Amino acid sequence: MNPTPIFEPAEGDSSIRRPRNLTLALVNILTGMIEDGQLKVGDKLPPEKHITQEHRVSRTVVREAISHLQSHGLVETRHGIGTFVVRQRVDQIDPQADRTLGDVMAVIELRIGIEVDSAGLAALRRTEDQLARMQQALSIIEDPTASRAEAAAADFDFHQQIALATDNRYFADITEHLGLTLIPRNRLDSAALANTAIEDYSGRLRQEHHDIYATIANRDSDGAKAAMRRHLSNIRERLRVAYERQGS
Repeated sequence: MNPTPIFEPAEGDSSIRRPRNLTLALVNILTGMIEDGQLKVGDKLPPEKHITQEHRVSRTVVREAISHLQSHGLVETRHGIGTFVVRQRVDQIDPQADRTLGDVMAVIELRIGIEVDSAGLAALRRTEDQLARMQQALSIIEDPTASRAEAAAADFDFHQQIALATDNRYFADITEHLGLTLIPRNRLDSAALANTAIEDYSGRLRQEHHDIYATIANRDSDGAKAAMRRHLSNIRERLRVAYERQGS
């Protein structure tokens, strides 16, 4: 099957390419800020310009994200005044929005059951174009200047490209259905909960992704499966520690 393009030019600059999942990534970040109390009921959301600059996204992405929050009753826009938080939680904002660390760990278990074999098949079946798309996503993940929204969206795109490279639409369909649930919404918060230095935490993730990419590039099926299992098992262990610390 032909992979759907996952990057598109940023507004006003065709030389810069951005993940198409930025809207969902921004929705998840803003939802997390509301649920965690960083933005409380009655608080006004930062101005659109501030959000675009902080997260390095277009105005269109910001407006789509806010519209999504409005449709689920978390915020409301008052004409001429701004957008305000009106509710801290909803029963379910989106099937792609991870709710708790426990939920994320459950998704990690599912991912181990699916993505290990997905990586092995991708190593055998990937095309040069798909490999280039993985590299493109990896370059954003490894970019220290990338915003959290960009990094989360690129992280998902990397795993989605692996699923597409299996040449089995069911792997790709499952990954697409899960969406950014695959990527813990607050990656830096997870590092703090696990009592891990952010730089060290980010460095480990970058190395793990690079190992997966290298084995797929070398068409090393067993190596790709081992690298993916190691990556997901490490995520599960880091989140297990964080989950236990949060409950103590």
